[in-house]
Amino acid sequence: MSDGPEGPAAATDDRLLGGRVHLKQPVSGYRAAIDPVLLAAAVTAAAGERVLDLGCGVGAAMLCLAVRVPGVFVTGLECQADLAALAADNIAANGLGQRARVVCGDVATLEGLAAERFDHVIMNPPFLAVGSGTRPPERGKGLSTTEGDADLALWVDAAHRALVPRGWLTLVHRADRVDSVFAALASRYGAVSLVPLWPKHGQPARRIIVRARKGVRSPAAVQPGLVLHTHDGTYTDGARRILEDAQALA
Repeated sequence: MSDGPEGPAAATDDRLLGGRVHLKQPVSGYRAAIDPVLLAAAVTAAAGERVLDLGCGVGAAMLCLAVRVPGVFVTGLECQADLAALAADNIAANGLGQRARVVCGDVATLEGLAAERFDHVIMNPPFLAVGSGTRPPERGKGLSTTEGDADLALWVDAAHRALVPRGWLTLVHRADRVDSVFAALASRYGAVSLVPLWPKHGQPARRIIVRARKGVRSPAAVQPGLVLHTHDGTYTDGARRILEDAQALA
């Protein structure tokens, strides 16, 4: 990893999926870690299908998905112009201009997407509800981590509007907000599948990945889940296969 020039636009040039994905992202503010990589690994998109990444940031999840699934078409929607510009740069740097694009627009209105519909919607929405915890002082990080006017229910509604009938929504969120996630999905999504992500064996899950299908009534299921780290802090074999070898989350 090498640091970019110091200043307001300072950025780092990082690597994901064992170097398969080049990712330029701001030095300060919200920075992609493993959540978007795990999110992308959980998507069951196939070649020829269209995927929308709501709140794509600099494009980490959509690029990981595009690299893992050749032939899939990905679109990112991002309201922060500086992050959308970095996402566009990252698309070009990874040679994905024929299958990926970014639109600068708002989740609430799906601005810039007209009447487009997608086979899959993925999202890593702000984790913190308004009034919970301390909002980060850096504006970009605050927008990325703390809900504003667009709460979780609005994000899920936007996904519903963007999906084709029987399309799939996949999201990553905090485990302690599972009740809010299920409440937002209620009545309009079915086949809800929950995947716990445990930091270490024997510890409570901190993150969950949830998949749901628009307009079906199939029952919910809890999947086996994934332990991320061994007792000494290194990645487990299962996590390494996803984060470094670009395999799907089973």
